Amino acid sequence: MDFLNQIINGLSTGSMYALVAIGYTMVYGIGKMINFAHGEIIMVSAYIALICISTFHLPAVVAVLISIVLTALLGVVTEKVAYKPLRGKGSLEVLITAIGVSYLLQNIFLLAFTSSGRTFPQIMPSGDIKFGGLSISYITIITLIVSAICTALLLVFINKTKLGKAMLAVSEDNGAASLMGINVSSTISLAFAIGSGLGAVAGTIYGCKFSLINPYIGQMLGIKAFIAAVLGGIGSIPGAMIGGLMIGVAESLTIAYISSDFSDAVVFGILILILIIKPAGLFGSNVREKV
Repeated sequence: MDFLNQIINGLSTGSMYALVAIGYTMVYGIGKMINFAHGEIIMVSAYIALICISTFHLPAVVAVLISIVLTALLGVVTEKVAYKPLRGKGSLEVLITAIGVSYLLQNIFLLAFTSSGRTFPQIMPSGDIKFGGLSISYITIITLIVSAICTALLLVFINKTKLGKAMLAVSEDNGAASLMGINVSSTISLAFAIGSGLGAVAGTIYGCKFSLINPYIGQMLGIKAFIAAVLGGIGSIPGAMIGGLMIGVAESLTIAYISSDFSDAVVFGILILILIIKPAGLFGSNVREKV
């Protein structure tokens, strides 16, 4: 039963990583860039929810919705200001810009809130549901349900709607998509908005799960989610989801049966192994480019 408990806890944490990984994989799949500021955008979302609840005393649902909307808007502004001028440039320029945006957001919030942790309001019910020797917290159940619903809605949006199909077209060939009348620039901005909005959900889950937030929470959360995206095959939404769950389970089992000191080492070890064995990820495919 203890092993099963650890698996469930790992799936809960992994589903949070998956929501963040989907943001990475959408931006890469459509815009062909890695937004390394994504972790800090999630940190911002957690602070927005905290301010809405603690300062303005808004209902939790309203606060989360405001956080999603404002974080999606931040994602779009970041894309327009920092990344759009670099389209057609080399990947190194984009990488350096992403790191710069990451540190900019982090330092703005360090100046505004200091490095001290802020207690995140508990907006999810506390307590556990017990089945014999199995104990599952309400936070774990809600996290799994919310993550599954968000992923399902995203897949329906991409596969069944006109905007979603436009995103698929741009991810395949943005030049051909442009010739067919698709606004590539707007489609890339939409990818940033959706990825950032899902990240806001993950930011709220993080706050509820760990009860404390600070301007540094986006660093490791973003890195682990990126590893999940690479593991699943960056560019694949189902791959990002499965990669996040696998990373969460691996981390949970390492903490339970080895040591919490080695949890990060195991996660990075998984990244090294996947890059050696299958560089395109579990659900990715190698693409040949003519030079």
